[in-house]
Amino acid sequence: MKIMICPLNGPRNISEFTYGGEFKRMPDPVTCSDGEWADYVFNSDNAAGVVREWWMHNASSYWFLAERHTVTDQIIRTFDPKEVFTQRVEFCPPPQEIAG
Repeated sequence: MKIMICPLNGPRNISEFTYGGEFKRMPDPVTCSDGEWADYVFNSDNAAGVVREWWMHNASSYWFLAERHTVTDQIIRTFDPKEVFTQRVEFCPPPQEIAG
């Protein structure tokens, strides 16, 4: 049985997780081109070696990052996204109050 350590829930069977794709920096959705956005959404480097990936613990819906060696499938470490992200990105401005 393969075990993955969830940063929130501790060691769990790998079957409790869903792979979320390769971690990469998101381009600014307001200023990037359609091509840059499509590249971000649909393409991955698919590199051999250690990569950062998004994973989700299904039972708790907790998303986290893992560093995994793609050749050996060894999970090197898992960690909370707060180690990478310092602020929330808003995709849409908040609705304006209607002056009456």
